[in-house]
Amino acid sequence: MKNPPAVSLPLKILSTGHALPPNRVDSSELDRRLGRRPGYVEKRSGIACRYHASADASQSELAAAALNDALRRADLDPASVDLLLYASAIAVQALPFSAAHVLRASRLPAGTAAFDINASCVSFIQALQVAGGLLNGGAYRRIAIVSADLASRGIDWADEESALIFGDGAACAIVERGDGSSGIIAGLLETYPEGIEYCEIRAGGTRRNPRAGIADSDFLFHMDGRRIFRQASALIEDFFRRLLARSALQLADLATVIPHQASHLSLEHMRRRLGVPNSALIDIYRERGNQVAASIPSALHAAFSSGRLIAGRPALLIGTAAGLTLSGLTFLP
Repeated sequence: MKNPPAVSLPLKILSTGHALPPNRVDSSELDRRLGRRPGYVEKRSGIACRYHASADASQSELAAAALNDALRRADLDPASVDLLLYASAIAVQALPFSAAHVLRASRLPAGTAAFDINASCVSFIQALQVAGGLLNGGAYRRIAIVSADLASRGIDWADEESALIFGDGAACAIVERGDGSSGIIAGLLETYPEGIEYCEIRAGGTRRNPRAGIADSDFLFHMDGRRIFRQASALIEDFFRRLLARSALQLADLATVIPHQASHLSLEHMRRRLGVPNSALIDIYRERGNQVAASIPSALHAAFSSGRLIAGRPALLIGTAAGLTLSGLTFLP
């Protein structure tokens, strides 16, 4: 790459932050809890540890902790944020919207604009695109994007395929328009609803409720891992190629690749099938597990805080999600 590609939406990441519940769950603990031989859970899941919130912990307070962490790291005035976007897969409750709960728990002043964006595990990518459009349209000056999911609340411990991979967490990015030297290059979003039932929690909306009919299992996470991995694997390579073409980039141009931390198999697919080198790949899965929508911004925070986002060098956010949805975004830090 001779010259940095042009950005379509100027945007500057001012700060990032994250938050974890205090309860660290090592895979060795799950071996004992599930009556498995030592090393079984880590070998099957690819995870050494993850964090699970207590039964009485608040999702909105965890989200607010990540937001407050981002404000503190850059010494930003909470009143300077004029929009809060809450980008997560699971709502705090059905009504009102989750961003209102996060706003109340945060240091942002009452009256701050706020709303939710939900594209399951890739919610943060879509929120970043929305933020870019709103900043460049002049509607807002500074936007906080927060993702938080308590995946442990929906674990079905009878289903090892999904039960072993999830962790809880929250992360935040605070962005403004900047001077145009950084920003979004291109984005791509596609949904293939023939896979809609492969990954779902059926309760929480109008489809399953006390009047329409509901069972306790409807509140738990259900995944057909083999089918969803097969569907996603068949689509992701061409999706990746078209996103790079839309961005006028080649794989070698990417200094940083930040994928959804879906599973150790998905990350290995990034390495082997897509050819992403370890030097570019941000992989926090072994110490966090799959944090649902919080995975991508948590990995972004790891890259931002460790200096692995390089000014003038393209970076990529990419992931698959329930729906089945594929999302990607290239940007200059």
